[in-house]
Amino acid sequence: MKIGLLAPPWAAVPPPGYGGTESVVCQLALGLTAAGHDVVLYATGDSTAPVPTLYATAVAEWDRRGFGEVELPHVMGGYEALTGCDIVHDHTLLGPAWALAAGYDRVVTTCHGPFSGELRAIYRRYGKRLPVVAISHDQSSHAPEIAVDRVIHHGLDPAEYPPGPGDGGYLLFLGRMTPDKGVREAVLAARAAGKPLVIAAKNREPAEQAYFHDQIKPLLTDDVDVIGEVAGERKLAVLGAATALLNPIQWAEPFGLVMIEALACGTPVIACPNGAAPEIVDVGSTGFLCSDADELVSAVHRVDELDRDLCRAAVVDRFSTERMVADHLALYHDMVAR
Repeated sequence: MKIGLLAPPWAAVPPPGYGGTESVVCQLALGLTAAGHDVVLYATGDSTAPVPTLYATAVAEWDRRGFGEVELPHVMGGYEALTGCDIVHDHTLLGPAWALAAGYDRVVTTCHGPFSGELRAIYRRYGKRLPVVAISHDQSSHAPEIAVDRVIHHGLDPAEYPPGPGDGGYLLFLGRMTPDKGVREAVLAARAAGKPLVIAAKNREPAEQAYFHDQIKPLLTDDVDVIGEVAGERKLAVLGAATALLNPIQWAEPFGLVMIEALACGTPVIACPNGAAPEIVDVGSTGFLCSDADELVSAVHRVDELDRDLCRAAVVDRFSTERMVADHLALYHDMVAR
């Protein structure tokens, strides 16, 4: 089967730093290729995924994220470039609208954000005309009127995440410097538990920088180490050495790739029961889900009860690239047969 993957124009595939959607698109491209399929990726020119890649935009435009005048030419060029594919899997927002208007068929789209606000109405209309993939059952449950074709959890290649010893003596926050990610809550919980905290956070955008300046910087003392955005080998080292990932998410995050990245390294996850976290964390086995600050502190003191081997095994069993690819191939074959 020849499969076209259309990535957004906001980050390279794979991303050099933060970028969950682009990481997933890369894993899907690699996994489909390994499964014997012809994959063509349409992304930005700075993408380095080792699959045939087409582009019109030379460099990802993160600073213009959400601009229609950037995204629409990108997806228009993408569909022209991917003509002849048996399936086009669109990971953009505007792409499906162009596909429907221009008469492209065998198109499937994955929504990587919440089904809320204007997105809810957009995907309700998309769902009437083409298959929509949700990335968690929680995401899907927030908009029952959207005809979600199926839920497919993200996956990663466990071989790319070596198990770590967890001997660094610190808790880790890894994500964006925003209130909905729970950075402040992580600082306060770690301090109340008497444990050092390492914060590895993307902090590039004005809103992120303002949040850091107003809410996080005043809390900083010697027990908190802000190391900035991490990627590649450094991210793996930081994940593998952490006692636990402290992820007190404050919103209904549709998935949360960082949680399976931590588990793949054998690092337990302490999170809040919001969004997809209950679909990822097995309470008492791979981590804890905490409803308030006191429960977060208690969970930190109980993390030694957890088996790091079981954390990694959960990813191998349920959140691998191989499983994610098999789920998508089942969808693609159904589409071709319709």
